[in-house]
This record gives sequence, structure tokens and C-alpha cells, in this order.
Amino acid sequence: MDLTKLDKILEKEPAFRKNQASGAIFQKFVESWQDVKTLPLDLRGILDKECSLRINVQATVSQDERTVKALITLGDGLKVETVLMRHNDDRNTICVSSQVGCPLGCSFCATGKLGFKRNLTSMEIVEQVLFFARYLKTKEAKITNVVFMGMGEPFLNYDNVLGAIKILNDEDKFGLGARHFSISTVGIIEGIKKLAGEKLQVNLAVSLHAPNDELRSKIMPVNKKYPLRDILAAVDSYIKETNRKVMIEYVMIEGVNDSDKCAKELAAITRKPLHFVNLISYNPTGIFKASDSERIKCFRKILEDRGVEVTQRYKFGSGIKAACGQLAGKQ
Repeated sequence: MDLTKLDKILEKEPAFRKNQASGAIFQKFVESWQDVKTLPLDLRGILDKECSLRINVQATVSQDERTVKALITLGDGLKVETVLMRHNDDRNTICVSSQVGCPLGCSFCATGKLGFKRNLTSMEIVEQVLFFARYLKTKEAKITNVVFMGMGEPFLNYDNVLGAIKILNDEDKFGLGARHFSISTVGIIEGIKKLAGEKLQVNLAVSLHAPNDELRSKIMPVNKKYPLRDILAAVDSYIKETNRKVMIEYVMIEGVNDSDKCAKELAAITRKPLHFVNLISYNPTGIFKASDSERIKCFRKILEDRGVEVTQRYKFGSGIKAACGQLAGKQ
């Protein structure tokens, strides 16, 4: 998909052509300009040649059809992943990537093993959402949430991530409400501070995955630059500025960060009721194993007994390698 020449092609056309083109892309989710009958035939031909709407993708559907993982090949041949998670309450969440690969090297993450290739453009991020908008249209369903929790660190590609959100939030384009976006960061403090100054009411999630600096530095090298104390101070400032709660993400890894001691430490650093903890069942990537359900249950009880608000993410897509980076790594 390549819309870089769209404005130039349409600049000599009547002004309403831009609205027709935008509506076709972001509201009708057409896959070919030939399907946009409101446009002249010769213009459709030019657009098909110069601004293809084709998305080069390989998609895999889980057995229960609740998870779809897509591997998108970009214009330069690099590949990026995006995942659709279909919830029982009719929510349809798209997990999008912000980078090809990732420079942070978290030991439990498949994307980290790929290394960093480049940042995605705003439209390459939007393309991931449009693919699943087209898919869900065939199911008579719509996207309800977009989360930046795929490949890469969103705040290391801040401008393009915010640019994508503004396109998708635009009422004249995709029109998804700001509160339906969530950005997940490992704790890039500059990004947290910058987001606090935005006028968009998007949600912030911070991936801690360990309750102390010693353990976190072992599994997340970025902690050496951004230790927990500094991250939590930045989060406190964000909450004060925005008056919005922050999600603390915590992936449950067997024998690594799932002990009772870890739970008590996590409860101790959680700012109640300003934070809530989201426990994530780990999708194994080869080195570590997921905590079993009983261990997660015990961990959760310790948090809740200490007054921490806890949610627990359903385990989506383990059968189709839906952990970030697994498909691209296989390729």
C-alpha cells in the first residue's frame, strides 16, 4: 500500500475528490480504486498504478478464530506483524507494531532477537489497522481498540506513532475515539513526559515485568538507563498532568518474576488507585516458560489483598505464534 503520491495526483482534481478518496480508504475500506465508482474511470486507473491500496500480507487464524496474526511485507521488503484479538464482549482489539524489529533486546521478547531495522512511517502503522478493518468488514464487525504493543518501542518512534493516532482519530478519516488507543512503553521517560503534554486522551501502559531494578535489568537491559524509580516518578507526573490512570503491564514468566516475593514487591511500588496492574500470560518464545494458571491466581490474590486493582489478559494466539516477533523471526 502506497499513498505517498495521493495528494499530488488529486491536487488538480475538484476539492471533493479528496473526500471521496479518503472515505473510500478509511470508511469503506476498499482494496482497489476500481471499486470506488464515484471516481472517474481514468483517475481510478492512475490511482491503481501510482497509489496502490493492495496490502501484501500473510494471515494466520487461530483455531477458535479469536486471534488473527498478520505478517505484512512493506515496500522495501521488510516485514512487520500485527494481531487482531476478538473478545467475547464484541471488542476487537488490534495490536500494532511501531518499528521493524526493536533495539531494546528484552530477553523474553522474540522481537528483541531480530535486532532493529528501522522505524515505521505513520502510514505503515495505519496500514496495519486498515488490513484488519477490511477483514472485520467481511465479518460485519468493526475495530474498537488499537494498542501499540507490537514490535518495537513506540516512544522511540514518537512522531510517527502520534501521527498514526491522529489519522485514525480524525473524524473525517477512521474516526476512532482517542480513549480507544493505548500506547505501551518500557519506560522511555522522555516519551512519557511528551505524551503528558498532548491534547489526546490516549491511554498509557508501562511494561514493568519486574518489581525491582536487579531483576528488571537482567531481563530488560533498558532498565539500566531508565530505572524503576525514575520511571515511576515520570508516571506520577503524567497522572498529575492528565488525571488519567496508568496500566502497569506484567508478563508472567515461570520461575523468573512470578514468586510471592515479586508479587509483594510489585504491590509495594504500585500507586493505588492511580495504577492498575495487567497480568499477561506469557506466550513462550523458546527461552522462558509461562507461569501456570495456579501461580498466576496466587500472584493476583497477593496483589488484590494489598489493595491493587488487577486485570488479567486472556491468552490470545499461542497456537499461531502470536507473541511479538515470532512470525517475522521465522521468516
